Amino acid sequence: MFPTASSAFTRAGLAAALLLPTAFLGACSVIGGDSCHGTKDELKRLAAQPLLDAAPAGAAAPTNYRDLGITTACDGDDSSSGEPWLHADRFYAFPGKAEDVVAHYTKEAAAAGWRFEHDPDPAATPATVEGACWTRTEKGRHLLLNVDFRSPDYSPAPEVGAGIGYTVSIGTTPDGNNDDNQATCWH
Repeated sequence: MFPTASSAFTRAGLAAALLLPTAFLGACSVIGGDSCHGTKDELKRLAAQPLLDAAPAGAAAPTNYRDLGITTACDGDDSSSGEPWLHADRFYAFPGKAEDVVAHYTKEAAAAGWRFEHDPDPAATPATVEGACWTRTEKGRHLLLNVDFRSPDYSPAPEVGAGIGYTVSIGTTPDGNNDDNQATCWH
């Protein structure tokens, strides 16, 4: 049995009704409604930053994150007035203390031209040290390097064994400026 003209017309109308919203959403992304549109190259550049791989001796990916490596993301909300935040991140498990990790990155970051922005509270215990932060301007772009020991929001929680877990992250805004002060240390 062959479809009648009216059933073919009905199917064409149904297909158009289903595809029309998709076309409009795609048009919004091209026009600029998606604040993360066109950030792919910058995310690749962030992922290539050497300090993401400059872990202290003994550091390795947490057991359940071994195949993950470096991840990138664009945290943007089209309803906000601020710029989206582009970042590249890597998880590590470390058998030593948080202070050892901060000391290692302080040395590595200084050698690569980063400026130390946050010194953890000297009275803090390893369990309360949250992390450290460095900034740098590279080719007119403001970059932020964070070493963060807080990981309660990650799912699944990183399995670090008897050691500590931390994330090293390098981020910037799409245009690389710091006009809205988003590129400041988290602490």
